[in-house]
Amino acid sequence: MIPIDSTHGNSRDPRLLAALGAKSSSTRLQAALAAGTHPDPGLLDALVARCAIEPDFFVRDMLTWALTRFPPEVTVPRLRAELHSERAQARSQALHTLSKIGDGSAWPAITRSLLRDADDEVARTAWRTAVVLVPEEEREGLAVELATQLGRGDRTMRLSLSRALVELSDVIEPALRTALASDDPTVRAHARATQRLLLDPDAGFDAAVDEAKRMVALGPEWVGEAAC
Repeated sequence: MIPIDSTHGNSRDPRLLAALGAKSSSTRLQAALAAGTHPDPGLLDALVARCAIEPDFFVRDMLTWALTRFPPEVTVPRLRAELHSERAQARSQALHTLSKIGDGSAWPAITRSLLRDADDEVARTAWRTAVVLVPEEEREGLAVELATQLGRGDRTMRLSLSRALVELSDVIEPALRTALASDDPTVRAHARATQRLLLDPDAGFDAAVDEAKRMVALGPEWVGEAAC
């Protein structure tokens, strides 16, 4: 095991760097914990690089925690650079970590290409991160951009988008009204389900989707009247 107490722990110890890539996930988890317990800027690149390839969810979560222990002025520029990686996991983990750090200076790095990323996990993480970092004056524009993704993917994907939109509160209403007039019934149903969740946050997503499908089946005119 990697020592993590202040007397014996030393994040510059090459044993810790080796442990971050050990075969055992428990060893990697302990190494990430040690790195966050005694944050050393000399470990930053190794931690970020490991995020891009770490297969274990719990270790990735600990790596993110470790990175949040560093000063944002050190981590945010490095994570922003990672958003341009060709590796999807590198982009999604960098986005996730930026959302946990919550530093608004990262907002300009949440680009349209990330919000529309071809990789579903990257896109979902970009949506969640965007609603955390968006400044007040950009919320309406973000709502319009997120609404372009209505109807995308499976249930999990659509639920993630609906939750992100609902986090933006009432500013999403014009974008939803536009989507309700879409020629695509899948987009209309997703928009209607999101609208239902906005009005009633306690409503279950599946129930909202079922209701939306019934309303869409009645025709766009009926849906439009119900949305008023």
